[in-house]
Amino acid sequence: MTERPSDADAAERVPDPAIDAGAVQRMPELAIDADAPERVPELVEHLFRREHARLVAGLVRVLGPERLELAEDVVQDALHRALRTWSVAGIPDDPTAWLLTVARNRALDVARRERVARERAERLARWSAEPAARAEQDLDALHLVAACCHPALPIEARVALTLKTASGFGVAEIARALCTSEDAVAQRILRAKQRLAGLDHAAFDPEAPLEPARRAAVLEVLYLLFNEGHSATTGDAQVRGELVHEALRLGRLFARRPADATAELEALLALQLFLAARLPARVDAEGDVVTLARQDRARWDRALLAEAWTRFERACAGDELTSAHVEAAIAAAHAAAPSYAATDWRAILEQYDLLARLAPSPVVALNRAVALAKAHGIAAGLAELDRIAADELLELLFTYHATRGLFLWHAGRRGDALDACRRALAADGNAPERALVARRIESIERGDEPEPF
Repeated sequence: MTERPSDADAAERVPDPAIDAGAVQRMPELAIDADAPERVPELVEHLFRREHARLVAGLVRVLGPERLELAEDVVQDALHRALRTWSVAGIPDDPTAWLLTVARNRALDVARRERVARERAERLARWSAEPAARAEQDLDALHLVAACCHPALPIEARVALTLKTASGFGVAEIARALCTSEDAVAQRILRAKQRLAGLDHAAFDPEAPLEPARRAAVLEVLYLLFNEGHSATTGDAQVRGELVHEALRLGRLFARRPADATAELEALLALQLFLAARLPARVDAEGDVVTLARQDRARWDRALLAEAWTRFERACAGDELTSAHVEAAIAAAHAAAPSYAATDWRAILEQYDLLARLAPSPVVALNRAVALAKAHGIAAGLAELDRIAADELLELLFTYHATRGLFLWHAGRRGDALDACRRALAADGNAPERALVARRIESIERGDEPEPF
């Protein structure tokens, strides 16, 4: 697995001010007057977010993963028809049922034209005969994610396909989330669908565990999905609540399956919940970043923390030790501290030492340097940053230069601190974290005392 974001203040992330803790756990309802045709586009956009993945997942269960593109096409067509029809004829009493019927009819037309087996056509008709129960909808979602995470697909294709198909994100959104071009994302998705169509797909048994390779792929996708939501690499926002929501929703669904509720999945969910609980405290009234050192911990989401602790205890009940366990332990240490000053940095450093052995990477090395500076002083942290600087990837990271600038400021080397902060601004970073470093430069130039880290 890759790593969670840095614990350094320079790397602290801030959510969109419109995202509250509730947004992590639920999708809002939308009340629109049926006699308000001017609001049809808003309703269709809302239904796309809520119903696209559910409808596609149901169709894929009936038609098979090899017909994923057909499932997406008919749902997309239903949404386009809604946009045209409802503006003239008015919004139906049950918009979701209307979409389901239109998608079903279009799929039946294609099935008959392509002479799909009668049995499958009958299943398609039964599928739309009455609304699916929540348990069946959840099973459909898991079936679709499992298909998108087929081990035969490259990991980058699995992530893009899951975001597009199981979570309903557009190509442009996925490109922003994954820091790549729209053309690259479109090609990944196209190749993944073509590859998926040619694979054998075992029936998704709700009682049977995922095979190890596919389980590992699902965990990797959930990890990357949450990370990009929690710490957007570029763009105007640092946190994308819809990605955080999707990662938690899908992880919880897999955890409900006894066969897949492994210690590693529980550890991953614990990590994500510990981090998600901090979101309400990470932005002030003006929308500026609030670093971990300055956060009001009373604003951390207690319900998410309680769930995180429960899942962490489950994860630690056996003998298994994965990188997710170690990262969850680090997040738990922050959650257990009554204040930033009371944080047990030596224990956190020990965990980073372990993580560096289990899953070494430049980002783990950077995070470890922060813990080292907190446990043994700025000089030790700076020496470690200098030691790991030879890694070419770190040279490209905004967080490396921002962290180094903060350390140099604390060491009294203001000129070097300014240089490091300016190098951070020359690297890729999202708007809120760039604004934080820009304010830091102003403080250094004024001769202010260093901010806490």
